[in-house]
Amino acid sequence: MLKLMRFYAPRGLRIVRGENQYLWDDRGRRYLDCHTGHGVAFLGHRNPRVIEEVKKQLERITTLSPTFDTDVKEEATKLLERILPSHLTYFYLLNSGSEAVELALKIARRTTGRRRFISFINAFHGRTMGALSVTWSPRYRDGYEPFPWEVEFLPYDDAEAVERSIDEEVAGVIVEPVQGEGGLAVASRDFLKAIKGRCDEAGAVMIVDEVQSGFGRTGILWAHQRAGVKPDILVAGKSLGGGFPVSLVAVREDLGERMGAGSHGSTHGGNPLALAAVKGGVRALLEEGVVDRARVSGEELGRALERIAGENPELARGTRGMGLMRGIELRTNPAPVIRRLQEEGVLALKAGLTVVRLLPPYMIGSEDIGLIEEKLSGILQVLKESLLRRGGTPLRRG
Repeated sequence: MLKLMRFYAPRGLRIVRGENQYLWDDRGRRYLDCHTGHGVAFLGHRNPRVIEEVKKQLERITTLSPTFDTDVKEEATKLLERILPSHLTYFYLLNSGSEAVELALKIARRTTGRRRFISFINAFHGRTMGALSVTWSPRYRDGYEPFPWEVEFLPYDDAEAVERSIDEEVAGVIVEPVQGEGGLAVASRDFLKAIKGRCDEAGAVMIVDEVQSGFGRTGILWAHQRAGVKPDILVAGKSLGGGFPVSLVAVREDLGERMGAGSHGSTHGGNPLALAAVKGGVRALLEEGVVDRARVSGEELGRALERIAGENPELARGTRGMGLMRGIELRTNPAPVIRRLQEEGVLALKAGLTVVRLLPPYMIGSEDIGLIEEKLSGILQVLKESLLRRGGTPLRRG
């Protein structure tokens, strides 16, 4: 019997349909999707503009190397030019965030001639060998050493550590403006500015990984733009194709010019269907007011989570994240809370060791946020009562 390797624990649901912010199982039950495939379905399930563009492309050509020119490539490029930072003038499309991180690291290695990278504690950049080398968690790294280059992990959001550690031996620094898998910590403006400043002084490359935080999810088009910095390389993915597997690396002019023929490649990267999905995704972003809607709904969701945390200090340390990349940090393992949320019709996921993470689509509304608040509050209340029945204060307040 053929068996699937279970790298992810099964959730016990058979999903048969998705529409906007909702999913339905094979029993007809509806769920509010705040999991969204680890943040992929930010534009909602079956976004009409993405579906329209992919359907049109299916009638034309579906498989073609980027060595050939096509109308869809030209159209997607023009749309990307409207949303990418203007100083990043070269780009390449791949299939996943990990692949995009691989290319970003390769560019830094090739163009600087250096072999040392800096990443941060709790960083997550993917599971392929290069991306894994800059991913912090020992749980993911164990058994795969040695990695292709030396990596030093610094404390996240520590500008002083950055000032001390970035020198002329560093090829690049890779940073998430908002850590996703690592617990939804938000980088300060000073931290991001310190990275860029020291990279410029040392001749290193600043790579911002916006695979999860980018494309409007945090209530700004690219999360690093809050700090007013201009990274040398931007990595994007997940939301970009509205659910279609696609990622992107955008680089500044001089770096792009130095990456010639044969220095990288991808069989499926930038295929016509992916380009069509990008067209639809960027159209949706621009035409549906995605960034503003994510900001407004994100603020409302943030206030709801703050109320929950404030009402449950014995169980909750506080809230994390920004925009529609939010979470509540518990004083205990969040897995039972996530399971109960699923039973109550809300799909969520874990971040770090103690955070219940919510990554809903941009069209989430007040009714949906009210549902999250009602269900999460009720679950924490039941948990608190259960702990009290077992005797004493539910959890330490430290």
